[in-house]
Amino acid sequence: MKKVLVINGPNLNLLGIREKNIYGEETLEDIARKMNAEAEKLNVDLSFVQSNHEGEIIDKIHESRGKIDVIIINPGAYTHYSIAIRDAIKAVEIPTIELHLSNIHAREEFRSKSVIAPVCVGQISGFGSAGYILALHAALMI
Repeated sequence: MKKVLVINGPNLNLLGIREKNIYGEETLEDIARKMNAEAEKLNVDLSFVQSNHEGEIIDKIHESRGKIDVIIINPGAYTHYSIAIRDAIKAVEIPTIELHLSNIHAREEFRSKSVIAPVCVGQISGFGSAGYILALHAALMI
């Protein structure tokens, strides 16, 4: 059974409330329910976490070493400047998929640059909450 950790970064706890025109109306809890149902069908051991704190995200990545097969991360705003999260992903050598609800390449210029992407096996962006399910399926292909 593959073990997958889904990490959600800052402000994702406000999904369904903030900028619905960009992020949709589903809450993070709605997305977690859908992912857990899909993981059960696929026989995947899924953990789903969210933190607004960079250090907590880094700790989760570090704790995953030797325990998790694939990480799916929606780093939120940390995408664009967290060298610390980037370095943690690179250090643990766990295949990681970067995920975004919106198409970061079609938004403000500063959002189109990801410092995380170069240390990930791939990036899923712009498919809304369906991107989480796509990432879960992609995790099985790694």
